[in-house]
Amino acid sequence: MPNAGSPGYVTDGSDVSSTLAGVFGIVALLVAVLALVFSVQAVRAQHGQAAPTPPIPQPEAQSPAAQSPAGSTPEVRTTTVRTELRRLAKQLGATRLQLTETLQHLSVVRYDAFGDTGGQLSWSMALLNDHGDGVVLTSINSRNDARSYAKEVKGFASDSKLSPEEAEAIELLRAKASPPPGDPDHQ
Repeated sequence: MPNAGSPGYVTDGSDVSSTLAGVFGIVALLVAVLALVFSVQAVRAQHGQAAPTPPIPQPEAQSPAAQSPAGSTPEVRTTTVRTELRRLAKQLGATRLQLTETLQHLSVVRYDAFGDTGGQLSWSMALLNDHGDGVVLTSINSRNDARSYAKEVKGFASDSKLSPEEAEAIELLRAKASPPPGDPDHQ
């Protein structure tokens, strides 16, 4: 049998096309990884510029005669520390309040929308904040096409008619958001 380098070897081009597809796949993966790295760096840089960190208070300079033994620096005043702690507590409270408004809760329900297809390729995804506000996205896949839908959700309910799967995705998040009965931390 002739090998790939000999003149009697005949190919249909599939070896070359699969090799090229593999090379293009690897290149695409590398480009995606580089894009991810650059986007993370951009977010970090933007986050660092958006809210400049206040300078750390330095103790007042003292004369060499007033310094403590062995050249140690004087302690930072406790009022400065208390003031800084109060400022940080306010920032933490504001951040926690902002987090309740972010779309951070996710549930996905997969299903077969039609009897002639399998693999549960259709799905409904609820993406909500702590108050049950957000969106439910649905993709219905058939043999011939796929259709996508988005419906607004307010307070774990929608003005649009929901499919059973969309309602299930929202209900999964509502069950997680509701404190268990008798939970002393949420009463």
